[in-house]
Amino acid sequence: MPRVNDAPSPLAAAQPAPAPAPHRRPIRDLPDELISQIAAGEVVERPASVVRELVDNALDAGATQITLRLSAGGVRLITVEDDGGGIPHEELPVALRRHATSKITNLDDLETVATMGFRGEALAAIASVSEMSLLSRPAHQASAFLLDARSGELRPAARSTGTTVEVKELFFSTPARRKFLKTDATELAHCIESVRRHALARPDVGFAIWHEGKLVEQWRATFVPGKGDPQDAHDALARRLSDVLGEDFVTQSVAVQHRVGPVTVTGRAGLPDAARSRPDHQYCYVNGRFVRDKVLTHAARSAYEDVLHGHKQPIYALYVEIDPARVDVNVHPTKIEVRFRDSREVHQAVRHAVENALAAPRAAALAAASAAAPAPTVENFDKKQALPPAWQTQAAIKFEERGHRVQDLQALWAPSSSTSSSNGSSPDHGAPAASLASIGGLWAPSAQPSQPTEPQAAPDGPQTAPEAAETIATADAAAWPAGRDSTTAHWPLGRAVAQLHGVYILAENAQGMVIVDMHAAHERIVYERLKAQVDSGARIASQPLLIPATFAATPQEVATAEDSTEVLATLGLEVVPFSPKTLAVRAVPTTLAQGDPVELARSVLAELAQHDATTVVQRARNEILGTMACHGAVRANRKLTIDEMNALLRQMEITDRSDQCNHGRPTWRQLSMRELDALFLRGR
Repeated sequence: MPRVNDAPSPLAAAQPAPAPAPHRRPIRDLPDELISQIAAGEVVERPASVVRELVDNALDAGATQITLRLSAGGVRLITVEDDGGGIPHEELPVALRRHATSKITNLDDLETVATMGFRGEALAAIASVSEMSLLSRPAHQASAFLLDARSGELRPAARSTGTTVEVKELFFSTPARRKFLKTDATELAHCIESVRRHALARPDVGFAIWHEGKLVEQWRATFVPGKGDPQDAHDALARRLSDVLGEDFVTQSVAVQHRVGPVTVTGRAGLPDAARSRPDHQYCYVNGRFVRDKVLTHAARSAYEDVLHGHKQPIYALYVEIDPARVDVNVHPTKIEVRFRDSREVHQAVRHAVENALAAPRAAALAAASAAAPAPTVENFDKKQALPPAWQTQAAIKFEERGHRVQDLQALWAPSSSTSSSNGSSPDHGAPAASLASIGGLWAPSAQPSQPTEPQAAPDGPQTAPEAAETIATADAAAWPAGRDSTTAHWPLGRAVAQLHGVYILAENAQGMVIVDMHAAHERIVYERLKAQVDSGARIASQPLLIPATFAATPQEVATAEDSTEVLATLGLEVVPFSPKTLAVRAVPTTLAQGDPVELARSVLAELAQHDATTVVQRARNEILGTMACHGAVRANRKLTIDEMNALLRQMEITDRSDQCNHGRPTWRQLSMRELDALFLRGR
């Protein structure tokens, strides 16, 4: 009789039987076609990848005009025509072999690559996933020859000097890859962007893009190599940037020209006001090659740190020229990434180049552009150019000739005692002008200090029209700070007229009206002076903690703290090991004593571990100085005198980056006479 324990367990019955051992496949060589298709998976991602590789080859061949013809966004047809050197007919079959190229021959050539392409695998990879043909003719050859990549047939054909590469039915042999492609419009946009990146780097080459028989984009060559001086090349690049990215890109950017050691940085950096919500207008080039590199992106972004507001993205087109031996371009299948031998020197060069370009106040440039504008004449009056200020051109109105008489004309225009007191300081609104000048010892008068403005006394008796006009002119001249010649000198930010609600300064310049946020403007002035003081060798003051703040640290944080003692001391921080796995914060910057010391220490250590110590020190220092400047700047609702307002305007004109406060907000805005006329429908 069977026992109960002899019954099979339900759990045991539910267990699956062991799977048979997998059949082992032998190691073998892959066929050449499969090898090429695997390589194509790395090189050819979408039609834009094919366009990039073929345009690279055209530029390496010395082309001056490149024409791209597409169908169905490049899926059905991609044709690239150029007028370059061409390929001899005997080398056409060799060009389709894997790793066949004319651009490098040994390791030294690979380490100093100066061409766009160098691997020799693009044509073979493209031919393995499409129907491709090559039509080429060198200048010394009597006729062109056409090579069919699929059949290998080579026959004579008609063509002028240059090369035409035709790619049909992309991914026809790999249908799974074709399913991952987007719509025709999306693929077309990617192809145009690929050509745009080449066009921005080569203003000496013309580009034309056709889609379904219609011209989509065309950028004509703006420069002929070997002719003209370097300034002509810079002007040609500016014209190409304007053609490709729009005129607003050039008008809302400043030129970049910087050289340090073996690194040269040129191009244009967008103004902070032109920042966008997406990083879609950021172009970096290394020796003419478009790249996406973290070093360059971080360097450019760090240059905008204290002039951009929020999470805005700057716009720029930067061109880095460096010895090819100091950069490795053979680190990515699509050659879009590079590795620098000394990334620190490149980072510093790019950052300083952009910082220096953005440092100059824009008010002076606007004034210079206005002064350079031609005087209005009958021929160009319809162009609505800025007219000279009315107080410099208008003659006195002869009231008496028209039968009118004003007993006290000066009383209508000259500043009265009530007006002066409203603009001056009062016991209810802080200290007098000397108080503003003593904020942190950072306020200083301009090179030509302004003098107090005294209201003109009203005449005892009635004035004639000429006398009244002279009185008005005297009062108007007195409203300008001393030393200004109203007929010859033009201060970019003009003269202060009034203060609005204790927050904004209203000023009048040659272009129209200027509105200044006085707190933001003074904050930038104080901030720049604090930075100058620290750069001269001063350290940030620190405050010891009564009870050190300890926290559990990772091995990397402990190592960083031990290696960066001097750097941390420069920042006003003292972080020391408390145990093998614990760090103690013993001192913090005085201005940040109320914050979380552990969080501050962790963030600084993380930055030091990831970036160069100099960059981290400068960034952390600027954040601390920004906090100090914000507390030291003149506050809103503070009544300023006309002299104080003019002194602030003069300081803004000579202070670097004074167009934005250190939080990235604008400090002033210009309203031109044309904009003011539009508000009141004048001239309509």
